[in-house]
Amino acid sequence: MTRLLVLLAITTLQLPAIAQKSPAFIADDLHLEWELVQNQYQDKDQTLSKLRLHNAGKKKLPATGWALYFHLDRAIQAEPLRAGGMDLEQMGGDWRRLKPNAGFSGLAPGARLELDLVTDYWLIHRTDAPSGFYLVFGADPGKGHQLSNLSIVPPTRPDQLKRSSDDRLAFVTPESVFLQNENTPDIPAADLRPVFPTPVAFTPLPGFFRVDRHTIISTTVEFEKEARLLAAQWRALFGAEAMVEIPRGAHLKGISLRKSTGMTNPEQYSLTVSADKGIIIEAADGAGVFYGIQSLKTLLPPDLWKQPAESVQIPCLEVQDQPRFAYRGMHVDVARNFQTKAEILKLLDVMALYKLNKLHFHFSDDEGWRIEIAGLPELTAVGANRGHTLNEKAFLHPSYGSGPDAGQLYGSGYYSRQEFIEILRYAAARHIEVIPEIELPGHARAAIKAMDARYERLMAENKPEEARQYLLRDLEDQSVYRSVQGYNDNVVCVCQPSTIAFIEKVSDELASMYREAGARLTTIHLGGDEVPGGTWEKSPACHALMQKNNLKETADLWYYFWHKMQGLLSRRGLLVSGWEEIGMRKTKLDGETTYLPNPDFVDDNFHVYVWNNVLGWGAEDLAYRMANAGYKVVLAPVSNLYFDMAYQKDWNEPGYYWGAYTDVDKSFSFAPFDYYKTAKEDRMGNKIDPSVFNGKQRLTDYGKSNIVGMQGLIWSETLRGAETIEYMVFPKLLGLAERAWSPAPNWETEKDPAAFESQYAASWSHFANQLGKRELPRLDFFAGGLNYRIPSPGAVVRNGMLHVNMQLPGFDIRYTTDGTEPGLQSALYTSPVPVKGPVRLRAFDTRGRGGRVVAW
Repeated sequence: MTRLLVLLAITTLQLPAIAQKSPAFIADDLHLEWELVQNQYQDKDQTLSKLRLHNAGKKKLPATGWALYFHLDRAIQAEPLRAGGMDLEQMGGDWRRLKPNAGFSGLAPGARLELDLVTDYWLIHRTDAPSGFYLVFGADPGKGHQLSNLSIVPPTRPDQLKRSSDDRLAFVTPESVFLQNENTPDIPAADLRPVFPTPVAFTPLPGFFRVDRHTIISTTVEFEKEARLLAAQWRALFGAEAMVEIPRGAHLKGISLRKSTGMTNPEQYSLTVSADKGIIIEAADGAGVFYGIQSLKTLLPPDLWKQPAESVQIPCLEVQDQPRFAYRGMHVDVARNFQTKAEILKLLDVMALYKLNKLHFHFSDDEGWRIEIAGLPELTAVGANRGHTLNEKAFLHPSYGSGPDAGQLYGSGYYSRQEFIEILRYAAARHIEVIPEIELPGHARAAIKAMDARYERLMAENKPEEARQYLLRDLEDQSVYRSVQGYNDNVVCVCQPSTIAFIEKVSDELASMYREAGARLTTIHLGGDEVPGGTWEKSPACHALMQKNNLKETADLWYYFWHKMQGLLSRRGLLVSGWEEIGMRKTKLDGETTYLPNPDFVDDNFHVYVWNNVLGWGAEDLAYRMANAGYKVVLAPVSNLYFDMAYQKDWNEPGYYWGAYTDVDKSFSFAPFDYYKTAKEDRMGNKIDPSVFNGKQRLTDYGKSNIVGMQGLIWSETLRGAETIEYMVFPKLLGLAERAWSPAPNWETEKDPAAFESQYAASWSHFANQLGKRELPRLDFFAGGLNYRIPSPGAVVRNGMLHVNMQLPGFDIRYTTDGTEPGLQSALYTSPVPVKGPVRLRAFDTRGRGGRVVAW
């Protein structure tokens, strides 16, 4: 279990002993309604919405003595609210406070107040709405009273969701979905390739081989761990654990794991299923055997995970396989909103099934620190806990709608040392390396506040030297800055020894946990992104360091810091990983600031994770420039692999959209060595003019050798809990697995446009049917079942006949014509049907779980 109970106990001990009077006004009697009015308000990049307060109780909401807190990650104009009787304070990050001013005379029972919210940029998805409302009465710090009565009024006109005159991306309709799906044929399940992701070579053979609870797994001693893991998983499939034998002579007929002497890639394997010899998996290393076992699992019927079977017939075949990329990763943000250990283990199971081998674990950020570090208890006592506070001495303030009560999921929570070790062991058994990320020097607010609390505790104990040992900020720093996320206190001071000591301490404690788990640690990701201008400029500590080291500009501190990090990690046998900025150098071109690959670190084996290829922002070729310059590059592009981006432009689809919309076709269509080729539209829906790539660097053969792999990413600002994470990640992750593991498809290198379109359409059609008829039905029950997104049906009426299709063929589609919501007993769509009036449609998976209802 997670450490929520511990956090609650700590919170109880540390809260000030302030007597709380029962407020005359009952918080739950304040009902709120939020309504989007218009994007592009006053023809500017701003949005008008309405926040309505309704006193549904019997007591007056007083004119003074209370404050309303909430979260909205857009800057809000104060003047329209002031005119409505409210003063606005931007508290930090997305945290906002409204206090009544002299223009507010109170809200009588039954009365309503309407406030204008004018915000920067756009609000076009339901998850853009303000959240986490709570009231505080009297003097702060006081108890926050969560408001449970909030209604969101959906927009009714497409023009309300238009981001600008340049926004060509239409609001999704059943007709537009139908047209998008129209060229995807329904392929019979028997005609689909039974191994996923696509192997290097696949040869069907005649016949079948039967497996059951009595099947014996024969293995060489090198592969005993893989054999015993498979044997344990056999229980869920056949009701009993398989027997494992290490024979001295010939292997028994059943499942045979054998050592290959002819393979050089540790992840390479061969899989043979024959009626007379059984199942033989050969590899040079345990990783290869493990991946052969995963291919064997995808050969099994998808519904086998629903309930144990007596036996199963496996088709005979030969597979020769190895991965395209050595790095096949998934990034998970547990800092902004926490995820339980159980959910991480579940994700690891699915990653393993689809042969992903890196979990990029983003456990620290401004809003949370999620791993217990021995000797630094404040990191989790303070940094892993969010609740209402104005001094943050006991815990961090709320973020992303986490609410006023400390110790509550998903704002609060952390992994104990033992729990993290369990995660590491679980991952290692599945040949997944966990790459921890200590986000530095920016995005570090949780750590900074935690070490401030440590400092104050030890100073109070008259231990000044110990108090300063891990302090992360210069107490005399007067620098002024504001991060992209709205913080002015989230960057560590890179100039003081205590910061370096902190990084050493955390790195050593992490390495200790890896050793105890028997897990591989090759790198620590150190973040390195989004450090705002103005940082360190008025820090006495930095001025002194610059003078001592003959640094001419504040910007030189950046290179100084990464030189320090390279030495710190290399002494521990680790390499430096970070976001793209760690390998960039700031310079001038024609008087304008620009950034180039920094030659200083090319030979230091820095691994840069490049996310910025936003189409139209000008850095579309950044990943290729870095690789061509000699940096090892992990492709992590927002355009295709940011899984927290919404699936499509639909008010009810959760997620961000600032960089792109990413449905499963985006991850599938990503061409790692030429992603310009499959870029069809920009983030506004405008068709890409090929000339946008004129002058952009293409990937050289040398650059290709520096692409170590690719990863999908999930950031959790808008996501709370397992269901929302799974909804956003799946089925997108399967497109990632196909591109990261499988050989380059023919369409990726095809020069002829017509041939490319034909090849891509055939490849997509096979993939879409594989997902709809094999892999997603498997995930209905695998690892306890996943809450993947069920695509919405497409629909169109032609000549009075309703035609319906699916992006991923294979789901049951049910419909009603009486206005009711379709259920499992509603009519099943099998072919076009005559209709005269409104129709409601819904797709269902093999569990009977329904997707969103579509009204035509």
